[in-house]
Amino acid sequence: MYTYLVIAVAWGVLVAATGAFLTDSRSTWYREQLKKPSWQPPDWAFGPAWSVIFALAGWSLYLGLRDAPNEDTRLLVLGLFVLNGLANIVWSPLFFTLRRPDWALMEVPVLWLSVLAPMVVLWPISETAGWLLVPYLCWVSFAAYLNRTVVRINPPFGMRAAPAWDSH
Repeated sequence: MYTYLVIAVAWGVLVAATGAFLTDSRSTWYREQLKKPSWQPPDWAFGPAWSVIFALAGWSLYLGLRDAPNEDTRLLVLGLFVLNGLANIVWSPLFFTLRRPDWALMEVPVLWLSVLAPMVVLWPISETAGWLLVPYLCWVSFAAYLNRTVVRINPPFGMRAAPAWDSH
């Protein structure tokens, strides 16, 4: 069981740290050029929100690994969380590094489904593990709406967006 705890904590820390590293909310493009809706939470709120979400998701992963009835189910649970971590990580470079909120928005359904899939798999194993992912799904749903709004109020993204290495 200790191994499952280590895996769950490592997953949460790795995904959160990688996502934070790939998120540049201090760039001139993000702060000054990109229009954002008035209802967007302040930048400082995103770190604590994601910290809580990843802590709950890590707990969910731990319960799923601990309570899985067999090794095949345990590998399925772990695989779903790995896929979710990758889907979560991919969003940041699309939005911030490539400066393509439209591409990030196209990736959101993958991220959303990557949260829903472990919920569905975990529910019969541990209802608590399934419930622990509900805030994550809600936050990704909210973030999708925010992402969509950013795309809508900043058209068009196709040729207008400067590459991340362009310091304009």
